[in-house]
Amino acid sequence: MKHPTNLSILNSLEAQGLYNLGEVRWNYTTAQLVEEVIRNREGWLSHHGAVVVHTGKHTGRAPRDKFIVAYSAHDDIWWGPINSPISPEHFARLHQKFATFFQLRPIYIQDVWIGNHPDYRLPVRIITEKAWHSLFARNLFIREETPASPHQDPAFTLIHAPSFRANPAEDGTRSETVIAIDFVRRLVLIGGTAYAGEIKKAMFTVMNYLLPQQHVLPMHCSANMGPHGDAALFFGLSGTGKTTLSSDPERHLIGDDEHGWGEDGIFNFEGGCYAKTIRLNAQLEPLIWSAVHRFGTVLENVILDLDSRTVDFEADTITENTRAAYPLEFIPHALREGRGGHPQHIFFLSADAFGVLPPLARLTPDQALFYFLTGYTAKLAGTETGLGREPQATFSACFGAPFLPLHPVVYGRMFKEKIQQHKTQVWLINTGWTGGPYGVGTRIPLPYTRAMVHAVLSHALDNVPYHQDPIFGLWIPETSPGVPERLLQPRQTWDDPLAYDQQARALAKQFHTNFEAITGALPIAVPPS
Repeated sequence: MKHPTNLSILNSLEAQGLYNLGEVRWNYTTAQLVEEVIRNREGWLSHHGAVVVHTGKHTGRAPRDKFIVAYSAHDDIWWGPINSPISPEHFARLHQKFATFFQLRPIYIQDVWIGNHPDYRLPVRIITEKAWHSLFARNLFIREETPASPHQDPAFTLIHAPSFRANPAEDGTRSETVIAIDFVRRLVLIGGTAYAGEIKKAMFTVMNYLLPQQHVLPMHCSANMGPHGDAALFFGLSGTGKTTLSSDPERHLIGDDEHGWGEDGIFNFEGGCYAKTIRLNAQLEPLIWSAVHRFGTVLENVILDLDSRTVDFEADTITENTRAAYPLEFIPHALREGRGGHPQHIFFLSADAFGVLPPLARLTPDQALFYFLTGYTAKLAGTETGLGREPQATFSACFGAPFLPLHPVVYGRMFKEKIQQHKTQVWLINTGWTGGPYGVGTRIPLPYTRAMVHAVLSHALDNVPYHQDPIFGLWIPETSPGVPERLLQPRQTWDDPLAYDQQARALAKQFHTNFEAITGALPIAVPPS
């Protein structure tokens, strides 16, 4: 429905400084937004009805262009390379410029919720310049089942204008692109980038700031639940397998990326999934494959044959970071309520480019804290602006440092308290390379990784023998059903065991150097190297 004269909506928009707008397209349905995308020539339809769009210059996040407004009261912000300050005056100028930009323009609004828990859900208004970003928000966040009234007082408003260009000399930005969060005004401004992941991750940053104040641990992880109510979490950065491993036909998906852990269990922040699609395989990832071939799914930067309207998921012509955004209900057996109990098992996923971490290892609570604050993986090309085609080893605290407004130790302490309180077992899984580093070794086959996860969840590894790795101190099972025993011992997969030892020690040293840089003099236990 169109609501150009709805005074409630107009008054709430004016409260955000938005005047003299064109047509206000509020809470358009999926079908309406698809029609708008085609009418506006923002994208194309695939032969299955998915919307295919290109994001232009930015095909990933622009972390150097992200800012938090610095007020004197914000002495809890983790200032530094992750969280750059911008003055309230500069933000106010940007806000005024955004308001001027939208004058006489049609806008799209989705009033949604973030947080599938009645005590913590956040009413959010997403205002966008493009119809496809409104469809993205509709797919990714939580919406009412029936037509709803506008949020009378959104807890946060996000305004997204990819055609807007900031002026660094006037606006205090580093470039024409800006992602700025004001926790006092409860406002997010995103301009100069069409990459939709900025919308999602800006709101994740907001939740990472607000929820610890309510004794809820925000987490960058996927989650699912077994037939007996046993919940599991999967932590990992982009490309490590969070979405793939949690989308399990034998278990119920709770969510694929962002969750909270409160006093009564876990809950999904979102109502959809944002999956990487590069080289998506129908046999290995059938649930995701089905979801990306549905009407209403948004496909970012995939290659479309304009004659046949078929999608080529193998092509990386635009970027390796091709994406699909679809609602959670596109995954069979997904839990619509988006909640589960306290997790019995947690998996840390790392795509180890050096090929030295074991495919599976059991962690002690101290080791779990260490690897949680370490957040190691190999960041592959395309997930951020400026990355080349070669992978780069990276450490990202809590497996999500770019989205942490508070110091990582705040989240780390909460994490250790919860796993000890609820007797949660934590595991490290290498979804990366074996037999040598990237370029020499091979990627650990997904079926083997799935088999190891299933072995953990089915308690098949409860009574098998373990041995402690002498370099990392990790406890490695000597057997796992359906997995070659040699694969479980990474040193045995290398042609040159001494070369393995050298590479493993070098990586272990980097782990401890990084950990000490994060924690400094704080009293956080470090497992022996």
